Amino acid sequence: MPYGDAMNGRVRSEERRAEIVRAALEVIAERGYRGASLAAVAERVGLTQQGLLHYFPTKEALLVAVLEERDQWDAVPAAQWRVDLLVSLVEYNAMRPGIIQTFSALLGESVTEGHPARAYFTERYRRVRAGMASVLRTAYGDRLPNGLTPERTAPLLIAVMDGLQYQWLLDPESVDMPGAFRDFLALLGEEV
Repeated sequence: MPYGDAMNGRVRSEERRAEIVRAALEVIAERGYRGASLAAVAERVGLTQQGLLHYFPTKEALLVAVLEERDQWDAVPAAQWRVDLLVSLVEYNAMRPGIIQTFSALLGESVTEGHPARAYFTERYRRVRAGMASVLRTAYGDRLPNGLTPERTAPLLIAVMDGLQYQWLLDPESVDMPGAFRDFLALLGEEV
């Protein structure tokens, strides 16, 4: 096979994988991980289930690809995060309800024993807490105006962000997610 044909084949394969991941995001958002089937994802992209298994040999492998893809959309080097950028992240999330719905559905399901995303979310929250503590330390030093350390405040900050996402998903007309997050930051003494 000529080199160009091999390159084109790899590009097509990567494009097909990306298409499958996008379809899986949609199906998981609609049905949750447990309710999503490989057959439903395959149908959405015009493949047989066997054809989909060529790209992702298991449902768990597809789930990992979905989670990794979602993380790529939010990727900002840890050193570049600031408290004011968190407001931008919340605003950005308000523009993509399908992604937030998928993330929230997977997060909720992952608390059950044996769920394939449990280890992923456990490790993700460790990283996010450490990152948020670093952001808070940069902004406030070793103590916030409320007297708490950045490490004690970081889980609260994350809980507010995730909790607002759930409330907003359930009732977007009543919950101004970015506005409520700004209000929370005002409680920390942050002007945004």
